[in-house]
Amino acid sequence: MRRIFGAAACAAVIAFAPLAAQPAKAPTGKPPIDWTVLHAQVILDSLGFSPGIVDGREGQSLTAALEAFQSTRGLETTGELDRATLGALYPYRARRPATRVTLDPAMLAGPFVSPIPKDPEDQARLPALGYTRPLEKLAEMFHTTPEILVELNPGGGGTAPGATFLFPDVRPASRDYSSELKPEWRQTLTDLNVDARQPAGDHIVVDKSEKVLKVFDAGDRLVAQFSATMGSQHDPLPIGTWKINAVDTNPKFHYNPDLFWDAEKDDEKAMLPPGPNGPVGVVWLDLSKEHYGIHGTPEPQTIGRTQSHGCIRLTNWDAARLALMVRPGAEAVFQE
Repeated sequence: MRRIFGAAACAAVIAFAPLAAQPAKAPTGKPPIDWTVLHAQVILDSLGFSPGIVDGREGQSLTAALEAFQSTRGLETTGELDRATLGALYPYRARRPATRVTLDPAMLAGPFVSPIPKDPEDQARLPALGYTRPLEKLAEMFHTTPEILVELNPGGGGTAPGATFLFPDVRPASRDYSSELKPEWRQTLTDLNVDARQPAGDHIVVDKSEKVLKVFDAGDRLVAQFSATMGSQHDPLPIGTWKINAVDTNPKFHYNPDLFWDAEKDDEKAMLPPGPNGPVGVVWLDLSKEHYGIHGTPEPQTIGRTQSHGCIRLTNWDAARLALMVRPGAEAVFQE
């Protein structure tokens, strides 16, 4: 990604020297966290143009998010943090790249399951497919990974109530979730820092070449975009126009080995419990194409980088946001 420096660019960059004064130590072989990139990711995430994992590093998900943001601002779609884009992000500078948060018991509440068994029959015996540890839950809560939290908090202080952590500042502006939502779903939205105020989506487009899911309003304006994993050689993305039939929150998962080309020979059908580490994460948007849906994932770091069994996978927090944007009956166009 081309970087623009100089007086004009510097005027548009948000200052965050106090946070950068103690730079995070990067793992061997990785560049250090870039605070300009981190700040841009946080702002884009808050605007609905998801960069996927918020990690302070450049990559294809950030490029796609920048292109979407640029297209809605009438800018050249370079996919880069160029001078014009920095200027367009500048009005949102009040949202800081990171924030210090004191952990409370609710943030650290389980259930936790470690290790999660690999056999579906063993998973079916669990009460839930929850997070494996508090750090994993905190990472999803702040739209990142445990590894990034360790980088941001070198030395650490343990994940206990009262401990203070530095997190990407993806906290929502509103948690005023509709009373019509199930209490457990409202808790999931809280745990994932999903803003209660989401744009109304009229239809979506899943673009295979761009590896994104786009949400459009009734005026055909792009209002949100999420990095996505879709299809594979064995289970290609079903190109065509479909409908969203239903939205199932915190879903159980009916594991049918007949539908998985890589299933073990002795696997049997099983009903897996709900949870963020289940095969479809925290939500399933059922499609009119049989056996296909849009859903979350237990491995957010793989979105846009690996293949799926034909369905469309998003991070759990992006899938949850999408579930608030669209309603059953919405059109879903899958294109090359």
